[in-house]
Order: sequence, then structure tokens, then C-alpha cells
Amino acid sequence: MDNKLTITKKVIILLAVALLNTAAFAQTTWNNDKMHSKLGFTITHLMVSDVDGIFKDFSCTIVASKPDFSDAKFQLTVNVESVSTDVDYRDKDLKSASYFDAAKFPTITFTSTGITTVSTNHYKLSGNLTLHGVTKPVTMDLWYRGTITNPMSKKDDAGFKLTGVIKRTDFNFAPAAGSAMLSDEVTINANGEFGKAQ
Repeated sequence: MDNKLTITKKVIILLAVALLNTAAFAQTTWNNDKMHSKLGFTITHLMVSDVDGIFKDFSCTIVASKPDFSDAKFQLTVNVESVSTDVDYRDKDLKSASYFDAAKFPTITFTSTGITTVSTNHYKLSGNLTLHGVTKPVTMDLWYRGTITNPMSKKDDAGFKLTGVIKRTDFNFAPAAGSAMLSDEVTINANGEFGKAQ
């Protein structure tokens, strides 16, 4: 009888440990807080000045099981109609067929395919970017800035900064605009707060 009880206790303990390990490494989903997230870009005009723009409407989801997000997977969807450079005429032009062609290509998407650690909380994030109907692999710099308990919501918030450079010609973007008018390189700069999905 004592042996049976001992074996039963061992089985229960092993099951408890297994459940705790599963919980500890369970995947968690995080969604960007739109009030505290920004997706911007910078392009050089006439080789002498930089023009900044943002997308006002986008959503991003992160799925990760490690607390340092070293195994994170990102999924981003951007509403092209939300592009803004604070100049109404230019924004209308950017949405036209000469540039983003928002009517034909209403969304920009990014799906991560891998993440590599560079140093503590700094990563190279690789994935497929679909822009202007063209999908190309890109790699960006990702900085995980930490996780805190939001004093307002009392829930966990994680912060990230992403930077990188893409070439517009890779995506057949504004092919009629030469490099003397618009730089081929476009700098991406994004900051986001992500809340843990409930």
C-alpha cells in the first residue's frame, strides 16, 4: 500500500511539474496599443531634404513564449489610405496610382520569418514585406525595451522599437520618380506598446 501511495505521489508531482513548465513556456499573444504606437518612414526629396510620413491606421500582433521575446513572431497589417505627411495635396498624391496606389493595393503587410539575437534585448527581425503588390524578404533591427505593469490598466505592457531601410525600387514603387527626385532608400522607424491579450 505504501509503495502504491509513494508511486501515486511521484506521478502527481511529475504531472504538476509538467503543467508548470507548459504554463511557463506557453505562447502569449500581444497586440499593439494604437494610442501609443507609431509607424513612420523617411524619404529624401531632391537629394537635399528629408520628408517624414506615418501610417495612422495599422495593427500588429506578436506571439512569443519567451520572456525576452527572443522567439517572437510578428504580423503587421497597414491601411495604406491612412498615410499622412501633414500635407493634404501630397497625401492625396501618395495614395494615387503613381505611388502607393491605395485603390489597387489597400494594405501593406509584414510577416516575420525569423529572429536572431544580436545582444541583450536587441535582435535582427527577418520577414516578408508586401508593398505595392510585391513581396520581398527584409531584415530590420528590433529593440525590446522591456515589460512593465501599466499603472492605469494594471496589465502587462511591452515596448519595442524597430528600425531599418528598404529600397522602393525593390517593390516597384514610384518607378517614374528617379533617384534625383526621390531616394531609393526609405528609412522605417516604428515604436510600439503592446498589451498582453486576455
